[in-house]
Amino acid sequence: MIQRYRTVAIGLLLASSLAAAQTPYPEDSTYRGLGGKEGIKKIVDTFLTLVLADPRIKDNFADFDIPQINQRLQEQFCEFAGGPCKYTGKYRDKTMDGVGTVRDMKTVHQDLKITNAMFNALTEDLQIAMEQHHVPSGVALKLVARLAPMQRDIVTQ
Repeated sequence: MIQRYRTVAIGLLLASSLAAAQTPYPEDSTYRGLGGKEGIKKIVDTFLTLVLADPRIKDNFADFDIPQINQRLQEQFCEFAGGPCKYTGKYRDKTMDGVGTVRDMKTVHQDLKITNAMFNALTEDLQIAMEQHHVPSGVALKLVARLAPMQRDIVTQ
């Protein structure tokens, strides 16, 4: 009988560990600090407006489906902020009308010749967007810190 309880307890512990591993940021204070889903939507809308007007990086977005990027960014920011969303991490090529090849972050960026300066410009635009929506600096820094490791997949030059 005791052995059965141990087995159940170990199973529950393993299941909870796996669930925690699948949600990289289970604590939601950053999500709440961004204003939840509605706040994140506003931030992403402003962010993309800034990016598309930024002479340092706007040309990199010329051939991409901006509404799709907007949706993926909302998912990504929401999940990485500890919100209830799931970032799919996938992008469907515009040239395939949204039904073509699904590519991951590294594959999407591999031919774009993104430099550290371009990545930094993108980060600056995100910080400006968050400032414009009165996101507290501590919350903004947490989100940026959680997104920063993607630099390895995005910067190719």
